Amino acid sequence: MAEQKETKVVFERPHALLPVVTNYCPGCTHGIVQRLVCETLDELDIEGETVGVAPVGCAVMSYDFYGCDMIEAAHGRAPAVATAVKRVNPEGVVFAYQGDGDLASIGMAETVHAATRGEHITVIFINNAIYGMTGGQMAPTSLPNQVTQTSPYGRDVSTAGYPVRVCELLSSLDGVAYLERVTVDTPKNVRKAKRAIKKAFQNQIDGVGYSLVEVVSTCPTNWGMTPQDAFEWMRENMLPYYPLGVYRDVVAEGYANAAEAAAARSAACPIAHPELAQEGE
Repeated sequence: MAEQKETKVVFERPHALLPVVTNYCPGCTHGIVQRLVCETLDELDIEGETVGVAPVGCAVMSYDFYGCDMIEAAHGRAPAVATAVKRVNPEGVVFAYQGDGDLASIGMAETVHAATRGEHITVIFINNAIYGMTGGQMAPTSLPNQVTQTSPYGRDVSTAGYPVRVCELLSSLDGVAYLERVTVDTPKNVRKAKRAIKKAFQNQIDGVGYSLVEVVSTCPTNWGMTPQDAFEWMRENMLPYYPLGVYRDVVAEGYANAAEAAAARSAACPIAHPELAQEGE
């Protein structure tokens, strides 16, 4: 009988994640997600050709944590900065890492227009339903009746409006190639989040189009909870409002990229397809 060799899975720090102390609060999920990004950079062997764009928010100092090149963007402008970097260096890999206040509030215009242009960038979006870095104010993603520093009696939808569901919103845009909402509250969900993040980066490498992964997250500090209670509150309240799953995947729909999918959806519009008119002459 042939001797079987013992194999070991080595759990170690990804090379793309620098050996430094982060500024994140205990129980914060930023550290989990950033590790997944760094594991992806290692596995795809793209650390040396990747440029990340840091936001204004709890991840504002993430340029100190990644081994790849990083750029600090003005508040909400990460998609615009990422667009510029990708257009200057189309062979490189560019990602923006943003929270809900940065992406869905002051940066909503940049988010929507980068998506509808089909920019070949990857966006990692952290949705913890609150402004974390600045003390816990109501965010665009704060839930109805959620108590925050600026909604002490709960979010009143009659005056503050309803939360923004980013994946659902962007799924209507023709430039988008891939949207998935995940979370990282259990080992199983961490693995799913890793697959989604890796797919979003691989889409960029393959030229498929704009990809965004939304990570439903917690903020134990500003929610005033233990990390365990914060995860439970997230499961009970956030996940019903922000259901997990894939909201757009043009490759799964049978298209090579977002542009091909967009062309198919506009097939009945003559001005969008002048080549058809020329064929009919």
